[in-house]
Amino acid sequence: RPLTHDALPDTQYDVYPAHDLPPGTVHVGFAALAEMLDGQSIVVIDGCGGVLWSHFQAALDQALTARGVQANWQNVESALRSPAEIDALVEPFLGGDDPLFGSRFTGTLADFFDQDRLRALRPDPDVTLSILYGSGAALANWPGSLIYIDVPKSEVQFRARAGSVSSLGAQSTTMQPDSKAIYKRFYFVDWVALNQHKAAIWPHIDMWIDEQRPDDPACMRGTDLRAALTHMSRSCFRARPWFEPGVWGGQWIKEHIPQVPQDTPNIAWSFELITPENGLLLQSDGLLCEVSFECLMYQESNAVLGSSAPRFKHDFPIRFDFLDTFDGGNLSIQCHPRPEYALEHFGEPFTQDETYYILDCKSGAQVYLGFQPGIDRDEFCSELESLIPGTEPIDIVHYVHSEATEKHGLYLIPNGTIHGAGKDNLVLEISATPYIFTFKIYDWMRLDLDGQPRPINLERAFDNLYFDRQGERIAREFVSHPAVLDTGNDWRIIHLPTHAEHFYDVHRLEFATHIEVETHGSPHVLSLVEGQVIDVLTANGHTQRFSYAETFVIPAAAAHYQLINRSSAPVKVVKAFMKA
Repeated sequence: RPLTHDALPDTQYDVYPAHDLPPGTVHVGFAALAEMLDGQSIVVIDGCGGVLWSHFQAALDQALTARGVQANWQNVESALRSPAEIDALVEPFLGGDDPLFGSRFTGTLADFFDQDRLRALRPDPDVTLSILYGSGAALANWPGSLIYIDVPKSEVQFRARAGSVSSLGAQSTTMQPDSKAIYKRFYFVDWVALNQHKAAIWPHIDMWIDEQRPDDPACMRGTDLRAALTHMSRSCFRARPWFEPGVWGGQWIKEHIPQVPQDTPNIAWSFELITPENGLLLQSDGLLCEVSFECLMYQESNAVLGSSAPRFKHDFPIRFDFLDTFDGGNLSIQCHPRPEYALEHFGEPFTQDETYYILDCKSGAQVYLGFQPGIDRDEFCSELESLIPGTEPIDIVHYVHSEATEKHGLYLIPNGTIHGAGKDNLVLEISATPYIFTFKIYDWMRLDLDGQPRPINLERAFDNLYFDRQGERIAREFVSHPAVLDTGNDWRIIHLPTHAEHFYDVHRLEFATHIEVETHGSPHVLSLVEGQVIDVLTANGHTQRFSYAETFVIPAAAAHYQLINRSSAPVKVVKAFMKA
């Protein structure tokens, strides 16, 4: 992200949406951080995986020295168990030779440490300032100020791919065989343990540091950060999106969002609201600081989730992302796990139930959805098993049904349903939050961007597919049939029913001037899908402006809000929310 953020035209999608804070709230640089530590005698600097600890320690030490402060530094990494012990600890959760999937770690961050060595770490009483630093430093229970360093998970992945960071307890990045293995370890082990730890210490953090710009870390006092999240949990906000190319990626996002890198061959995904990996940007005096979305949930889950908080706890349940296949290719033919399978095999409390909302499409575009009538399971499996990389694609529509897509149509993909978006669609994927559990069945005989075959998951897929989802049942049950729910002077609410297995529902709000909306105890996730600009006014007096294709959240605690059209023509806003 940039150090500062310039205002954009109202009609332009903003890649760096920021929540405004009072002046003097965000500070940048090591000199500012050293000044904020002036007078401290004991400091604990904890942080997530992916921090460039050596660089940070050296730069802060230099800034402290410039102020005449000589610090004694101790690295909590010295108390870690051996790499062999850590490998044995995490191995049961890494899925063996499965290239993609493991299961959620059931231990804690403390399990990575030798408790005797951890207790032996003590502040030096003979120095002006003792500093304990590293991921897990707070576990030593030093009685000093607690600083937490965070790095957005998107940046952690970039650093891992570059070989700059490694997993918890790994002595060097060379111990990690490839980027997919690194990500699997992060997802199933490191992030689970580190997030649990962050949740436990969250109320006690005295200073928050966003380290994604290693030479210009942004920092905030913990009290200011927690106050900002309290305000956000009762008004509205956008998460910071991030973007990735892919083998099937398209050109729509590049053409419509000029802030994204134009030197990439395509953009496949726009992660609008995938809360385990998105962050929230805060802005003061033009300076930006990012905080992980999960911190909002640690502090304000009841306000954000309302009546669904007991079920989802710290998990935000709804996901929005874009799949761009304009002038690109077809997604793989795929399915997602049934709920009991996701829990048993991956430790996930709920599964990846999806819908495709078509924000835009070309004539002739289609979505693959369900099976052809009379599908022969064994024949389909046999043909897939016989495929050899590099051979010609098979006639997949002999087995898989396709539907022509329509702009603003909604296509329903509950777990176990075979599906895939075809080329020339801009899909707004409205889904349950889990986001990596895709079992590829057929991938058009192509290679990934790294030149390697993409993993196919036939066994897992066939364990989860519903073969009775076929024929005329598809149009009746898996294509949403809109109905007018309510109307007013210049507005109407369209219900786009989801499948019985979806725990969320979808409305489209269409209006010329404004419309009033109640949250009814549920968070609302919305996107402006037609029109230029709208304002959102929440009951606490907060007003925020959103542009075409931007996704934003209204927490349950907002209770009531108004959408105000600032476009030159009527607008349409899609809203996803929890079923009662």
